[in-house]
Amino acid sequence: MRTLKIATYNIHNGFSQFNRRVVLHELRERLRELDADIVFLQEAQGEHTHHPERHHNYPECAQHEFIAEEVWPHCAYGKNAVYEEGHHGNAILSRFPILQTFNKDISAHRFESRGLLHCEIELADRQRVHCLCAHFGLFAKGKRAQTRALIEYVRNEIPHDALLIIAGDFNDWRNIMSRSLASELDVHDVFHIRGETLARSYPAALPLLRLDRIYIRGFSVLQSEVHVGGNWQRLSDHAALSAKLSGHRKVEA
Repeated sequence: MRTLKIATYNIHNGFSQFNRRVVLHELRERLRELDADIVFLQEAQGEHTHHPERHHNYPECAQHEFIAEEVWPHCAYGKNAVYEEGHHGNAILSRFPILQTFNKDISAHRFESRGLLHCEIELADRQRVHCLCAHFGLFAKGKRAQTRALIEYVRNEIPHDALLIIAGDFNDWRNIMSRSLASELDVHDVFHIRGETLARSYPAALPLLRLDRIYIRGFSVLQSEVHVGGNWQRLSDHAALSAKLSGHRKVEA
Protein backbone atom coordinates (compact mmCIF):
# COMPACT_ATOMS: atom_id res chain seq x y z
CA MET A 1 0.00 0.00 0.00
CA ARG A 2 1.22 3.48 -0.78
CA THR A 3 0.93 6.04 1.96
CA LEU A 4 -2.54 7.30 2.76
CA LYS A 5 -3.12 10.78 4.14
CA ILE A 6 -6.31 11.51 6.06
CA ALA A 7 -7.77 14.51 7.87
CA THR A 8 -10.69 15.18 10.18
CA TYR A 9 -12.32 18.55 10.84
CA ASN A 10 -15.44 19.82 12.59
CA ILE A 11 -16.20 22.72 10.24
CA HIS A 12 -18.82 24.42 12.46
CA ASN A 13 -21.39 24.62 9.64
CA GLY A 14 -18.99 26.68 7.55
CA PHE A 15 -18.98 29.68 9.88
CA SER A 16 -16.24 31.19 12.01
CA GLN A 17 -16.31 30.90 15.78
CA PHE A 18 -19.36 32.77 17.16
CA ASN A 19 -20.90 32.55 13.63
CA ARG A 20 -19.59 35.95 12.58
CA ARG A 21 -18.78 35.18 8.93
CA VAL A 22 -18.84 32.50 6.25
CA VAL A 23 -15.42 30.85 6.06
CA LEU A 24 -16.09 28.04 3.58
CA HIS A 25 -13.78 29.43 0.90
CA GLU A 26 -10.80 29.77 3.26
CA LEU A 27 -11.63 26.46 4.90
CA ARG A 28 -11.67 24.73 1.51
CA GLU A 29 -8.26 26.17 0.65
CA ARG A 30 -6.75 25.04 3.94
CA LEU A 31 -8.06 21.49 3.50
CA ARG A 32 -6.76 21.35 -0.06
CA GLU A 33 -3.32 22.39 1.17
CA LEU A 34 -3.27 19.31 3.42
CA ASP A 35 -3.44 17.14 0.29
CA ALA A 36 -5.41 14.45 2.14
CA ASP A 37 -6.72 11.41 0.29
CA ILE A 38 -9.72 11.01 2.61
CA VAL A 39 -11.34 13.80 4.64
CA PHE A 40 -13.79 13.32 7.51
CA LEU A 41 -16.07 16.31 8.16
CA GLN A 42 -18.44 16.99 11.03
CA GLU A 43 -21.13 19.70 11.19
CA ALA A 44 -21.28 19.99 7.41
CA GLN A 45 -24.37 21.88 6.29
CA GLY A 46 -26.32 19.87 3.74
CA GLU A 47 -28.96 22.53 3.22
CA HIS A 48 -30.01 25.85 4.72
CA THR A 49 -32.69 27.95 3.08
CA HIS A 50 -31.70 31.28 4.64
CA HIS A 51 -27.89 31.31 4.37
CA PRO A 52 -27.73 32.05 0.60
CA GLU A 53 -30.10 34.99 1.10
CA ARG A 54 -28.07 36.48 3.95
CA HIS A 55 -24.51 35.85 2.73
CA HIS A 56 -23.42 36.82 -0.78
CA ASN A 57 -20.51 34.33 -0.80
CA TYR A 58 -22.48 31.30 0.37
CA PRO A 59 -22.24 28.38 -2.10
CA GLU A 60 -25.28 27.15 -3.98
CA CYS A 61 -24.54 23.47 -3.31
CA ALA A 62 -24.14 21.50 -0.08
CA GLN A 63 -21.03 22.37 1.90
CA HIS A 64 -19.35 18.99 1.51
CA GLU A 65 -19.88 19.15 -2.27
CA PHE A 66 -18.44 22.67 -2.39
CA ILE A 67 -15.33 21.58 -0.48
CA ALA A 68 -14.93 18.39 -2.51
CA GLU A 69 -15.30 19.77 -6.04
CA GLU A 70 -12.33 19.29 -8.38
CA VAL A 71 -10.22 17.57 -5.68
CA TRP A 72 -12.22 14.74 -4.11
CA PRO A 73 -14.38 13.14 -6.83
CA HIS A 74 -16.20 10.85 -4.40
CA CYS A 75 -18.15 11.99 -1.36
CA ALA A 76 -20.90 10.84 0.97
CA TYR A 77 -23.11 12.73 3.39
CA GLY A 78 -25.00 11.54 6.45
CA LYS A 79 -27.90 13.76 7.50
CA ASN A 80 -28.09 14.00 11.30
CA ALA A 81 -29.74 17.18 12.57
CA VAL A 82 -32.89 18.23 10.70
CA TYR A 83 -34.69 21.51 11.36
CA GLU A 84 -37.07 23.87 9.57
CA GLU A 85 -34.33 25.75 7.68
CA GLY A 86 -32.36 22.67 6.59
CA HIS A 87 -30.03 20.01 7.96
CA HIS A 88 -26.40 19.19 8.77
CA GLY A 89 -24.37 16.09 9.49
CA ASN A 90 -21.16 14.20 8.76
CA ALA A 91 -19.42 13.81 5.39
CA ILE A 92 -16.55 11.82 3.94
CA LEU A 93 -14.60 13.06 0.90
CA SER A 94 -12.37 10.65 -1.00
CA ARG A 95 -9.97 10.54 -3.92
CA PHE A 96 -10.86 6.85 -4.25
CA PRO A 97 -14.18 5.20 -5.12
CA ILE A 98 -16.72 4.83 -2.34
CA LEU A 99 -18.19 1.37 -2.82
CA GLN A 100 -20.99 1.64 -0.29
CA THR A 101 -22.21 4.00 2.39
CA PHE A 102 -24.54 3.83 5.37
CA ASN A 103 -25.56 6.45 7.93
CA LYS A 104 -26.50 5.22 11.40
CA ASP A 105 -28.45 7.35 13.86
CA ILE A 106 -26.73 7.18 17.27
CA SER A 107 -28.66 10.00 18.94
CA ALA A 108 -28.91 9.43 22.69
CA HIS A 109 -31.89 11.76 23.16
CA ARG A 110 -34.04 14.15 21.16
CA PHE A 111 -32.05 17.27 22.06
CA GLU A 112 -28.88 16.16 20.22
CA SER A 113 -29.00 14.55 16.79
CA ARG A 114 -25.80 12.54 16.25
CA GLY A 115 -24.72 10.10 13.56
CA LEU A 116 -22.14 7.62 12.39
CA LEU A 117 -21.34 7.69 8.66
CA HIS A 118 -19.77 4.50 7.27
CA CYS A 119 -18.07 4.33 3.88
CA GLU A 120 -16.22 1.39 2.35
CA ILE A 121 -13.53 2.77 0.07
CA GLU A 122 -11.41 0.97 -2.51
CA LEU A 123 -7.84 2.24 -2.57
CA ALA A 124 -5.57 2.41 -5.61
CA ASP A 125 -4.09 -1.06 -4.92
CA ARG A 126 -7.60 -2.60 -4.69
CA GLN A 127 -7.43 -2.92 -0.92
CA ARG A 128 -10.52 -1.74 0.90
CA VAL A 129 -10.68 0.44 3.97
CA HIS A 130 -13.74 1.01 6.14
CA CYS A 131 -14.10 4.65 7.19
CA LEU A 132 -16.39 5.81 9.98
CA CYS A 133 -17.02 9.52 10.54
CA ALA A 134 -18.49 10.17 13.99
CA HIS A 135 -19.87 13.06 15.99
CA PHE A 136 -20.74 12.23 19.61
CA GLY A 137 -22.84 14.19 22.08
CA LEU A 138 -21.86 16.42 24.98
CA PHE A 139 -23.26 14.45 27.92
CA ALA A 140 -21.53 11.53 29.62
CA LYS A 141 -24.47 9.12 29.58
CA GLY A 142 -25.09 9.74 25.90
CA LYS A 143 -21.41 9.31 25.02
CA ARG A 144 -21.32 5.96 26.81
CA ALA A 145 -24.31 4.81 24.79
CA GLN A 146 -22.77 6.10 21.56
CA THR A 147 -19.45 4.40 22.29
CA ARG A 148 -21.29 1.12 22.80
CA ALA A 149 -23.28 1.69 19.59
CA LEU A 150 -20.05 2.29 17.68
CA ILE A 151 -18.43 -0.86 19.06
CA GLU A 152 -21.45 -3.02 18.27
CA TYR A 153 -21.78 -1.58 14.79
CA VAL A 154 -18.14 -2.29 13.93
CA ARG A 155 -18.36 -5.81 15.35
CA ASN A 156 -21.50 -6.61 13.40
CA GLU A 157 -20.85 -4.83 10.10
CA ILE A 158 -17.07 -4.78 9.51
CA PRO A 159 -14.77 -7.83 9.23
CA HIS A 160 -12.45 -8.08 12.23
CA ASP A 161 -9.34 -8.09 10.01
CA ALA A 162 -10.40 -5.21 7.74
CA LEU A 163 -8.50 -1.95 7.48
CA LEU A 164 -10.39 0.56 9.62
CA ILE A 165 -10.32 4.31 10.28
CA ILE A 166 -12.65 5.96 12.79
CA ALA A 167 -12.37 9.75 12.93
CA GLY A 168 -14.37 12.70 14.13
CA ASP A 169 -15.46 14.84 17.04
CA PHE A 170 -16.04 12.61 20.07
CA ASN A 171 -16.38 15.33 22.76
CA ASP A 172 -14.39 12.96 24.95
CA TRP A 173 -12.27 15.45 26.89
CA ARG A 174 -11.71 12.95 29.73
CA ASN A 175 -10.47 10.25 27.31
CA ILE A 176 -12.86 7.60 28.58
CA MET A 177 -13.51 5.84 25.27
CA SER A 178 -9.98 5.11 23.97
CA ARG A 179 -9.40 2.13 26.26
CA SER A 180 -12.72 0.53 25.31
CA LEU A 181 -12.08 0.98 21.59
CA ALA A 182 -8.56 -0.43 21.91
CA SER A 183 -9.62 -3.51 23.86
CA GLU A 184 -12.79 -4.31 21.94
CA LEU A 185 -11.97 -3.19 18.38
CA ASP A 186 -8.15 -3.08 18.35
CA VAL A 187 -8.18 0.53 17.15
CA HIS A 188 -5.70 3.10 18.47
CA ASP A 189 -5.33 6.86 18.31
CA VAL A 190 -2.68 8.03 15.82
CA PHE A 191 -1.00 10.34 18.34
CA HIS A 192 -0.84 7.59 20.98
CA ILE A 193 0.74 5.23 18.47
CA ARG A 194 3.53 7.77 17.96
CA GLY A 195 4.08 7.97 21.72
CA GLU A 196 2.40 11.36 22.08
CA THR A 197 -0.55 12.55 24.14
CA LEU A 198 -3.95 12.93 22.54
CA ALA A 199 -4.25 16.01 20.35
CA ARG A 200 -5.64 19.19 21.89
CA SER A 201 -8.15 20.49 19.36
CA TYR A 202 -10.64 22.79 21.12
CA PRO A 203 -11.08 25.72 21.16
CA ALA A 204 -9.07 26.34 18.02
CA ALA A 205 -7.81 29.75 19.15
CA LEU A 206 -6.11 28.16 22.19
CA PRO A 207 -6.59 24.39 22.13
CA LEU A 208 -7.00 22.93 25.62
CA LEU A 209 -9.48 20.06 25.27
CA ARG A 210 -8.89 16.76 23.46
CA LEU A 211 -12.16 16.35 21.56
CA ASP A 212 -11.18 15.19 18.07
CA ARG A 213 -9.57 11.84 17.27
CA ILE A 214 -8.29 9.60 14.52
CA TYR A 215 -8.39 5.90 15.44
CA ILE A 216 -6.88 3.29 13.12
CA ARG A 217 -6.53 -0.46 12.68
CA GLY A 218 -4.23 -2.22 10.22
CA PHE A 219 -2.00 0.80 9.61
CA SER A 220 1.23 2.25 10.91
CA VAL A 221 1.53 6.01 11.47
CA LEU A 222 4.19 8.00 9.66
CA GLN A 223 3.05 11.46 10.75
CA SER A 224 0.32 13.11 12.82
CA GLU A 225 -0.40 16.80 13.17
CA VAL A 226 -2.75 19.36 14.72
CA HIS A 227 -3.45 22.34 12.46
CA VAL A 228 -3.71 25.57 14.41
CA GLY A 229 -2.50 29.16 14.06
CA GLY A 230 -1.47 30.94 10.89
CA ASN A 231 -3.98 30.53 8.08
CA TRP A 232 -6.06 28.17 10.23
CA GLN A 233 -6.99 30.94 12.66
CA ARG A 234 -10.56 32.23 12.83
CA LEU A 235 -12.05 29.37 10.84
CA SER A 236 -13.85 26.66 12.84
CA ASP A 237 -13.99 26.51 16.63
CA HIS A 238 -12.15 23.16 16.32
CA ALA A 239 -8.65 22.47 15.04
CA ALA A 240 -8.18 20.07 12.14
CA LEU A 241 -6.17 16.86 12.62
CA SER A 242 -4.27 14.95 9.95
CA ALA A 243 -2.23 11.77 9.74
CA LYS A 244 -0.10 10.01 7.15
CA LEU A 245 -0.56 6.25 7.27
CA SER A 246 1.07 3.19 5.81
CA GLY A 247 -0.37 -0.31 5.76
CA HIS A 248 1.58 -2.79 7.85
CA ARG A 249 -0.27 -5.90 6.75
CA LYS A 250 -2.00 -7.08 3.62
CA VAL A 251 -5.74 -7.31 4.11
CA GLU A 252 -7.80 -9.13 1.51
CA ALA A 253 -11.09 -7.56 0.46
